[in-house]
Amino acid sequence: MDVFIRPMTIEDYDGVYALWKTIRGFGLRSIDDSREGTARFLRRNPTTSVVAELDGQIIGSILCGHDGRTGCFYHVCVDERYRRRGIGKQMATAAMRALQDEKINKVSLIAFKSNEIGNQFWNGFGWTRRSDANRYEFVLNEENITRFNE
Repeated sequence: MDVFIRPMTIEDYDGVYALWKTIRGFGLRSIDDSREGTARFLRRNPTTSVVAELDGQIIGSILCGHDGRTGCFYHVCVDERYRRRGIGKQMATAAMRALQDEKINKVSLIAFKSNEIGNQFWNGFGWTRRSDANRYEFVLNEENITRFNE
């Protein structure tokens, strides 16, 4: 089985989105994960996101970007039919090398607690689960910003 790992482009969006929709436990967001949101992400991070391709079909993907200091993996997935063959490791390694090329020396990710497969994968390869920090999110809409500013 010859799997080809390569940088993701917006032309891959339909195949990647179709794959995302098959993954249990994924949290897709209408704006960020839309074609436009993904295009915006890829313009900011043109070399660090990757796809795994087999016979012209996308069977895995990682959205990967950075803020100049720390990289972050989003939507790491491999089609269920092709798991446990090293494809996830190959994609993660390619994305990590791309981050290193951009002088980034640390990468993080979020795995939902309910994502047993994902958590087993990352824990099994030496990723550190942090318990010393809380993660906060704030949805940027007019109502929230107005309430925050009151």
